[in-house]
Amino acid sequence: MKKNLVIAAIAVFGMMSAQKNTLLLGGNIGYTSDNTSVSGKKSEVESFSFTPTVGYQFSDHWTVGINSTITSGKKPDDLGTLKENSFAIGPFVRYAVPLSQTFAVYGDLGAGYQNMKDTYTIAATSSERKMNGFYANFTPALFINFKNGFGLNFNIGGIRYGYLKDSDADLTNNRFNFSFGKEVGVGISKNFGLK
Repeated sequence: MKKNLVIAAIAVFGMMSAQKNTLLLGGNIGYTSDNTSVSGKKSEVESFSFTPTVGYQFSDHWTVGINSTITSGKKPDDLGTLKENSFAIGPFVRYAVPLSQTFAVYGDLGAGYQNMKDTYTIAATSSERKMNGFYANFTPALFINFKNGFGLNFNIGGIRYGYLKDSDADLTNNRFNFSFGKEVGVGISKNFGLK
């Protein structure tokens, strides 16, 4: 029993030490679907997102870096279609806890700048709105290590707050999103050792 505990401790320590002083490159893709039915009328909003990430793991558990998110979505209604494109960029901090040599759980906490462009089209007529602001988010996830720091990231949503303001009009948007179980994110990441 003691021998197994020592072997397990060495394996976990070795895995954690191998991650220290590494460069993290990765990216996530996400899909969101929100279906609403009111008095028989259905409304569906779909969006896709891509989040490239670069970070530096400076200790056994901590990573700091920068990520950006590009999102595109649309919402058809009875009169026309609303298309929404957004971009966000900002720093993040990640705390990871290895569960084994294969699995780890982590949480990302980030904040930064965001902008959004809405285009509402009715027949051949379009109107456009541009907004700028900031965001803050927390996303827990699972990492599956396949080999040599290369693996998959999985999340099922998170918590996000965003603030946007239209500079041309007196219009602001405050959005709080608690999306556990409503979103799915899949990503790929690779840790590169630095000397």
